[in-house]
Amino acid sequence: MSPEQTAFAGYPSAVVYGEPLPGKVKGKKPRQQLIWGDWLTVKRAQGDWREVGCRGPDGWVHESLIQQERLLEVNFVDVGQGDGCLIVTPGDRFILVDAGAEDNMYRFLSWRFNFRRFPDPISFEAAIITHPDEDHYYGFKYLFEEQKAHFGCVHHNGIVERVADKRNDRLGPRWQDASNGLTYLTDVVTDLAGLRRILDDSALAGDLQYPSVLKLAADSGRVGDIRALCSDDGYMPGYEADKELSIQVLGPVTEAGPGGQRYLRWFRDVGKTKNGHSLILRLAYGDVSVLLGGDLNTRAEEYLLSHYTGLPLPASTAVEQAEVIRAGRSTFETAIAKVCHHGSADFTDVFLQAVNPDAWVVSSGDAEPHCHPRPDSLGALGKHGRGARPLIFSTELARSAEENIRHPYQLRKQLKKLQKAIDEAETPAQKQRAESKFEEAIDQLERSVAVYGMISLRTDGRKVLMAQKLERRRSRAHQWDLQLLEPGPDGRPRHVSGLG
Repeated sequence: MSPEQTAFAGYPSAVVYGEPLPGKVKGKKPRQQLIWGDWLTVKRAQGDWREVGCRGPDGWVHESLIQQERLLEVNFVDVGQGDGCLIVTPGDRFILVDAGAEDNMYRFLSWRFNFRRFPDPISFEAAIITHPDEDHYYGFKYLFEEQKAHFGCVHHNGIVERVADKRNDRLGPRWQDASNGLTYLTDVVTDLAGLRRILDDSALAGDLQYPSVLKLAADSGRVGDIRALCSDDGYMPGYEADKELSIQVLGPVTEAGPGGQRYLRWFRDVGKTKNGHSLILRLAYGDVSVLLGGDLNTRAEEYLLSHYTGLPLPASTAVEQAEVIRAGRSTFETAIAKVCHHGSADFTDVFLQAVNPDAWVVSSGDAEPHCHPRPDSLGALGKHGRGARPLIFSTELARSAEENIRHPYQLRKQLKKLQKAIDEAETPAQKQRAESKFEEAIDQLERSVAVYGMISLRTDGRKVLMAQKLERRRSRAHQWDLQLLEPGPDGRPRHVSGLG
């Protein structure tokens, strides 16, 4: 491997030491632990050791723990109550799926991409808003305001909330089909022109938060397009079935209206309808798949299973349920699944059994009135996961500190003191030192969101690493809890061990 070459940490992790170490490393002092796929730069070689630059302290890594292959990376960020996920593709492209309700996702990305110091803009291939619930979309406000964040396309589920009055419903006009008694949303917003019609009409957009966030994106000059995605599209553009990484769009499922328009079925009320039509994505890379399930509910899960299997639901007998599960697995079965609706109790056991993952990931927070994840939901996840000990990860359980740490007392006091030092600096050198200390304090704030509570998935299409940062490290060489999944007899990843 030549010097100054970009590379990545090897499987399952690599320890960075302060100096090259001949022979055994036992008893030597490590500087930090990198996990599989972490970026590094090889500077020079000394024997079978390589000096590397990386995030955190530089040092030396054994050549056997350095690789050149870029992995698929899926980071489930601790955004508090809500969802937020950063996908980094093997081609080094960035896709955001939801961003929570606060600025936690923004702070994570600011830390990851160094918005404050890196001079060039960061281009995200896509931002995906799974549905118009505040705990999924409002965090994008901070990103659409960030001058250094550019987006190729913003995708949504076609439902745009609007001011309700005598002429309009909150999710747009509805129509009841007399032939089957079903009700449908008839104004599914598919493109930017249709969205502008709502955003530019104050009687429709009003001061509602969701239209305001979309308008911020549309007017920013840093977003290429805003378009809906649905099952009719089949796959996310650029990630079709024949690509190395495919991203299949399983929901929302539209139905043809009388004139061939795209309609969406009404699921009893506003909340269940916009949740039930969440954008559902299934990533496939080699033998590894990941399902991102939005905020699906019972009615939506039954509808999706019936749509993809052609079987009636709800199933009334054990035999009928088994048939639905068997048929449903051809579409929904996956290795890792993001749990729908933060572990809500509004789910079907049949759908969980059709998904049948080796690992579940729950995204939830402390400051919420729903007790997510629900006790019965956790029990069902364990019961219906694959294998004797299916893995259940939780962004909330992975950290004990409060997730909304914008202004903790001690840090706020420190920042005020550091700002005062900048203002009172008498020389350029004093000002530079004070500004440097201020930046370090801000880094601490951003990093606390970036590492504690986040569940990071790394895969080469065969093996899978699931990692969460230890809040109190055992040593500098043991800073992460690592769960390893490796190919079984059928080629599908199986949980083999945990390292923590």
